[in-house]
Amino acid sequence: MQLTETFDWRDRTVRWASRGSGPPVVFCHGTPWSSRLWEPFADALSAEFTVYLWDMPGYGASSKLPEHPVSLDVQGELLADLLEHWNLDRPHLVTHDYGGAVSLRAHLLHGSAYASLALVDVVALAPWGSEFFRQVRDTPEAFTTLAPDIHESLVRTYISGASHRGLREADLAALVAPWLGEVGRRAFYRQMAEADQAYTDAVQPRYGELDLPVLVVWGREDTWIPVDRAHRLAATIPGAELELVDDAGHLIQLDQPARLATRLHRWLSARSFGRAA
Repeated sequence: MQLTETFDWRDRTVRWASRGSGPPVVFCHGTPWSSRLWEPFADALSAEFTVYLWDMPGYGASSKLPEHPVSLDVQGELLADLLEHWNLDRPHLVTHDYGGAVSLRAHLLHGSAYASLALVDVVALAPWGSEFFRQVRDTPEAFTTLAPDIHESLVRTYISGASHRGLREADLAALVAPWLGEVGRRAFYRQMAEADQAYTDAVQPRYGELDLPVLVVWGREDTWIPVDRAHRLAATIPGAELELVDDAGHLIQLDQPARLATRLHRWLSARSFGRAA
């Protein structure tokens, strides 16, 4: 699915695409990813659902202008306005990593209504942010001036660590590509430099207010956001369902794609068509 459509928001350009027919399903990616991670899942679901893919500003095919903040507060506001732009009535949200925090902020702080919410290895509970994040935040100039080949090597190593089973070279190259070149290099470190736990602290005490179907899915071998967060998050949200996936790390979409696709299809079908979950 090529992101051929655009949404102009506060001088940013958001690239997006939709396909299919049926109940709307919106996919939200995290960092340092893009909608590409969700593309095969959206494509498969488009036979029964209208699926929406989009790249957050600062990521993927969307604009990466250095003067535009890319922090979670901005992305949450944007998602709320994007859903309104699409004129969607209570879509299903499927989220990963930062996308979880973005969707939770859009719902709890900006009033976006969802039919259901799937939280897949998400940023939602304190503490979060790796040692690498903290290093970039403290000394961003030490990273934005790296030689291109050193930067690429660093990004490849960093992204590879999100997979438990190991990435195919084609997948790794596709995930690294948006962060190469001058614009991509600066955008890569900017999103880390602007990572602030305050944006999840603002909504974490309100997870008990969530009054909608919520599914928490987690890779048991996730080293970026360990699986104890899955148990804590599911226990915090009333009625949340919890699914742990063996032999999968943070990049569960690539480590266990069939398991994840099957679970998401069952979840969405049960809440859209009344099929057994």
